[in-house]
Amino acid sequence: MDPICLVENQNNQLLVNPRALKILQQISQPVVVVAIAGLYRTGKSYLMNRLAGQNHGFCLGSTVQSETKGIWMWCVPHPSKENQTLVLLDTEGLGDMEKGDSKNDSWIFALAVLLSSTCIYNSMGTINHQALEQLHYVTELTELIRIKSSPISDDVQDSVEFMRFFPDFVWTVRDFMLELEFDGNPITEDEYLENALKLIPDENQQIQNSNLPRECIKKFFPRRKCFIFDRPASNRKQLLHLEEIPDNELDENFKEQSKVFCSYIYTHAKTKTLKEGITITGKRLGTLVEAYVNAINSGSVPCLENAVTTLAQLENSAAVQKAADHYSEQMTKRLNLPTDTLQELLEVHTACEKEAIAVFMEHSFKDEKKDFQKKLLVMIKKKKENFLLQDEEASVKYCQAELKKLSDPLMKSISEGTFSVPGGHLRYLEARNRFEENYKLIPRKGVKANHVLQSFLQSQAGVEAAILQADQALADVHKAVAAEEYTKRQAAEMKQDLLIQKLNDKKQKMEAQERSHKESIAQLKEKFMMEREKLLREQEEVLEHMLKVQRELLNVDFQKKSAELRIEIIRLQQINIRNENTCLLL
Repeated sequence: MDPICLVENQNNQLLVNPRALKILQQISQPVVVVAIAGLYRTGKSYLMNRLAGQNHGFCLGSTVQSETKGIWMWCVPHPSKENQTLVLLDTEGLGDMEKGDSKNDSWIFALAVLLSSTCIYNSMGTINHQALEQLHYVTELTELIRIKSSPISDDVQDSVEFMRFFPDFVWTVRDFMLELEFDGNPITEDEYLENALKLIPDENQQIQNSNLPRECIKKFFPRRKCFIFDRPASNRKQLLHLEEIPDNELDENFKEQSKVFCSYIYTHAKTKTLKEGITITGKRLGTLVEAYVNAINSGSVPCLENAVTTLAQLENSAAVQKAADHYSEQMTKRLNLPTDTLQELLEVHTACEKEAIAVFMEHSFKDEKKDFQKKLLVMIKKKKENFLLQDEEASVKYCQAELKKLSDPLMKSISEGTFSVPGGHLRYLEARNRFEENYKLIPRKGVKANHVLQSFLQSQAGVEAAILQADQALADVHKAVAAEEYTKRQAAEMKQDLLIQKLNDKKQKMEAQERSHKESIAQLKEKFMMEREKLLREQEEVLEHMLKVQRELLNVDFQKKSAELRIEIIRLQQINIRNENTCLLL
């Protein structure tokens, strides 16, 4: 697949491309989303083409005019992770004077952060004061993005919540011409970045302003990485047409640096997830893009909580249908109608319902009020009733066919007057008993076997009465009365048997319903425990990062900020304890 525009930027208005959404909707795999942002004409597109393993793909430009407009997307199979898709997002250059609206740049950068699991910031030369000032967009993120639908007033708490949602941060420095040294000692690329992000201990307002992007990067992006690149070629003409230069003509250092960079992204760029480990697929990513762009265009601020809620509504509805379809498919596959007993059908139902609930649990999230799970159980109950009805109908049809075959000789004897003789009623009863015994020997008649038999016998009541009446005329009254009482007793026993069967059926259905309820609760509890464990792990990571930031603040004498952070650390520790206690109570 070639790159395609995902978010169009027309006259400073953002529009989602329906064709790109259709591509995402067809990707059911988890996605690793790598976005790149930076000033225009800094070689972002070329770097993304390297990640795609191609020279051509995202458009490159050779003039001072920005080439990429909006956000372009390239979906490729992940080079090293099976059953995952690598989604590359190339954003239009920031700071393009032709646009005339800096707010538009801020939204583009905010979308890159919101959509990616790894966000690359690309710059030229060195990471110095000017480079950090150019990254002022990161300081605006708290104004452009809201975590919860109700605003959070605590700035420290704000940064903690952003941390949980934000991607890993990679700073790529192009055309780097300096030696990687600090105080005369060699340093790594990561150390170079961390040194550049150190806060300057000065109360001067100008210094404080320059500290702001450093502080935001350190707060919002606890996982940071830096890569430096030499010039890809020394020849100016080659630099203007890099996409046409074969690898063997590129600078050796640049090729090696590119290889290390790509290897790191392939290995360490994570699957896109939301809070509590909600995995994002291509289809889910498309829903998020629409939700964020719609919020921006409406004049409001994209809210992560609202986006997750919207995503949950769509995904949970689909999960309900998927689970219900699984139940229907498996019931149809496993049932051989008519079933021999009601219990046989209920056992298959229990197994299929358990699987259906597991399917729902796997594909659903944030069903906190259990509304969707309840909807699924109602759907399964209706489907079960339909299968019960089908089972009864199949039993009736089969039993009636078998009864007809067995009763044909009896009907022929009646029509030929075989029983119109003295003692004929007794002979009729013997013949009917043999007929009933033969009927009982037929296997897998199903749940309506007795009901069909009784209906047939009731339909023959008039015939039997006529035979009895004729017998009374030919035999003494005492024998006739005995025969009549025998007939009544048999009818009463049959009626009692049907009543007992009905009560047993009702009991079995109630027991099956109770098992279903317990199974639903058990699976829900298991999923809740897994989600709690994910949340506790997230909070431990947040605490570890905040303690690290606090130590850095103390080292540069930012006592006030350190005290504020300490309060938030204590609050999070208390939340952790409460969550752990909740897990222990379950």
